[in-house]
Amino acid sequence: MTPVNHQITIQLPEDFKENEKVEIIVMSAEDDATRTEKIKRKELFGKYKGKILMSPDFDEPLDDFKEYM
Repeated sequence: MTPVNHQITIQLPEDFKENEKVEIIVMSAEDDATRTEKIKRKELFGKYKGKILMSPDFDEPLDDFKEYM
């Protein structure tokens, strides 16, 4: 897209509903890679919270390694 007089015309998809809310973000191309990296980190942070369970004795020494300790 090339801005003309600081305006950009956006072609909406054919199945777009007039009362549907959308969010449009305009930023320089330099910031695009940085923004993508931030989104990826936010999506991953806490993704598995509450889904992974550890046994209460997780940190206890293993019998198999007694001779090495």
